[in-house]
Amino acid sequence: MRKEFLPYNLPDLDWEEEEALVQTLRSHWISRGPLTEQFETALSQELGVPQVLALSSCTAGMHLALLARGIGPGDEVITTPMTFAASVNVIIHAGATPVLVDVEEDTGNIDLTQVEEAITDKTKAILPVHYAGHSVDMEHLNRLRDRYRLIIVEDAAHAIASSYQGRRVGSFGNITSFSFYANKNLTTGEGGAMVVPDPDLAERIRILSLHGMSRHAWNRYSEKGSWAYSIEAPGFKYNMTDLQAALGLVQLQKLGRMQARREQIARRYTQELSDLPVIVPTTREYAKHAWHLYPVRLQSEFLTISRDDFIQRLKEHNIGTSVHFIPIHFHPYYQEHYGFRPGQFPHAEQFFHQEVSLPLYPSMTDADIHDVIQSVRAIILSHLV
Repeated sequence: MRKEFLPYNLPDLDWEEEEALVQTLRSHWISRGPLTEQFETALSQELGVPQVLALSSCTAGMHLALLARGIGPGDEVITTPMTFAASVNVIIHAGATPVLVDVEEDTGNIDLTQVEEAITDKTKAILPVHYAGHSVDMEHLNRLRDRYRLIIVEDAAHAIASSYQGRRVGSFGNITSFSFYANKNLTTGEGGAMVVPDPDLAERIRILSLHGMSRHAWNRYSEKGSWAYSIEAPGFKYNMTDLQAALGLVQLQKLGRMQARREQIARRYTQELSDLPVIVPTTREYAKHAWHLYPVRLQSEFLTISRDDFIQRLKEHNIGTSVHFIPIHFHPYYQEHYGFRPGQFPHAEQFFHQEVSLPLYPSMTDADIHDVIQSVRAIILSHLV
């Protein structure tokens, strides 16, 4: 058994990030500035898209996307119950009504066949989540977009390194929002970015992200700037900072190496755990998994231990875990205001009741990986029916 606790997640930060932050502090430009623009350019090149807007969070991006596309009261937006609250909250903040659709049994992604059945004349948008880093079926999604003239806002919080048929998530013509929170594959501490294919819409969102100020107003304190600015819309404070961008630029250079390590760990888990009564993650033929999460699902009919007790036993083995996610319709707010109830989305519920996310991050050592595998095996094998 391990002597020290292995956290569920740690960001991959080193002297390079430290030096980048120090240099940014010495520049005295710590809010939105030239580094943020550099990060936007570098990220657009990484993703193979014309432009990227750097923001304070993935949530901010989704909120701005819905507002900028005119989503509001009387409109419905279809999304998944298998997500964090932010995906639904942005719909509510826009004044629209969230409509939940069940997920696929294997990937945990929203079931697009059921999405089509849920579309009404009030449906204005679909907000899919690339769960755990596995891309949704983009061809199917875009067919729905085109057939019903819908807006697609992709929640790609898990998917900065995900691909569909060889193309990166974010490059399929939809507004796509990424997260760079502390536990993500690429981190800026807090922060996010969004791909907006339409240049006019991108400019509208850029203005909304910084109080509604005219373009380049952030530059008003530099030698090339002007004190004058104009407010073109009642905007928000959703901008990224140069301190965050400094981290992001370094992380972007390391992304390939970090992803390679995530893939190694995921392969090792799959090889070593597939003979147990657990369901290891699926990767469909069309997808390159980003491995933000490694969600295993306990086959409880073959075990004498519950999911929650399994998590506790791993903690006693000094192994940290998490659960992704408590389905939206289990939370009291959404039950009280939208009438959601347990039993409505059986695939999401089964997934949740079985699911445990194992530690998966680049700085894990081979010894850490071995400890996780041996602890999982020992606990499972001692609780077989």
